[in-house]
Amino acid sequence: MAGATASDYIKHHLQNLTYGKLPAGYERTDGTVLSQDTWTMAHGAQEASDMGFMAIHVDTMGWSLFLGALFLFFFRMAAKKATSGVPGGLQNFVEMMVEFVDQSVKETFHGRNKVIAPLALTIFCWVFLMNFMDLIPVDFLPQLFHMAGVEYMKVVPTTDVNATLGMSLSVFALIIFYSVKVKGVGGFLGELTLHPFSSSNIFLKVLLIPVNLLLEGVSLLAKPVSLALRLFGNLYAGELIFILIALLPFWAQWALSVPWAIFHILIITLQAFIFMMLTIVYLSMAHEDSH
Repeated sequence: MAGATASDYIKHHLQNLTYGKLPAGYERTDGTVLSQDTWTMAHGAQEASDMGFMAIHVDTMGWSLFLGALFLFFFRMAAKKATSGVPGGLQNFVEMMVEFVDQSVKETFHGRNKVIAPLALTIFCWVFLMNFMDLIPVDFLPQLFHMAGVEYMKVVPTTDVNATLGMSLSVFALIIFYSVKVKGVGGFLGELTLHPFSSSNIFLKVLLIPVNLLLEGVSLLAKPVSLALRLFGNLYAGELIFILIALLPFWAQWALSVPWAIFHILIITLQAFIFMMLTIVYLSMAHEDSH
């Protein structure tokens, strides 16, 4: 599965299973020349790059959907088996999670919206599960898929910037939606053009609009970018360290991987919590009517 060198091993583990279209006349890594446009799995990073923007990271999509379904399955099971008597372990865990998220929302979100708490719960649990995949030994699942004929397999969706940016853009869309809904189009545009600098003089106010738009526009666009890159950067770095540890002799792997895995439990939990809290904060700001 891995190459002959450490560099090949690292590149292999950081390569996504990519599905996309290669153009007619394209020469593949095995020397095959395509006679027509072909949708296929990429053999290597170069083919994945040549597939362009419309290529899909199948492993990221697959694991994300699987872990989302797993979250829904266990929470639905707990809801169906909920009892007012002595609760079981699963019900206790789910109730603890719901109370934790609900308290976080009450302390941070100052508007009135029934969507925010379920959204925050979904984000925290889903992101945590995706992050948790980083604690599985780096060769275990990729080796299983390799035995089944799958060349590449990245099992941590949050180490793919496409996944983290996709989630953050969804949050960004909600920010825009609720900003316009609560403040109106005029109020939303007013926040972008009349703050932070304002003046009672009409002429000066108009002159300040480009400056305000630049400052507020950058601030607005920075929210999804920072939200995505913070999660991606932390998990990508964590995965890379696990890969580097896997290159060491067996006796040294356990000496380093166990302490790092224990510390990494804090990282994956903290990053899920930060993503959830920033989402709540941003949506709370979107619900604040400046009038």
